[in-house]
Amino acid sequence: MKLVEGFDSNYRYVLVAARRARQIQNGARPVVEPHSRKPCRIAEEEIQAGKVKWEVPPLVAASAMEAAGEAPDQPVGGEADD
Repeated sequence: MKLVEGFDSNYRYVLVAARRARQIQNGARPVVEPHSRKPCRIAEEEIQAGKVKWEVPPLVAASAMEAAGEAPDQPVGGEADD
């Protein structure tokens, strides 16, 4: 599957679209003229039009590395030279 432009992974695209669809379901107004009544389709249209902004907080990347047991300044493999 081809990556959607502007996203680092398809998983991130799905997360952003799902969150925006949830906002629309809860009463947020669409920022584009929708061609569908379905919140997921409206969210996709907004993303394609470049109207949805998103960012990855820096804390998420650091905590993900810690959860994996890796430190950013250590080589992958874990053995130190003596």
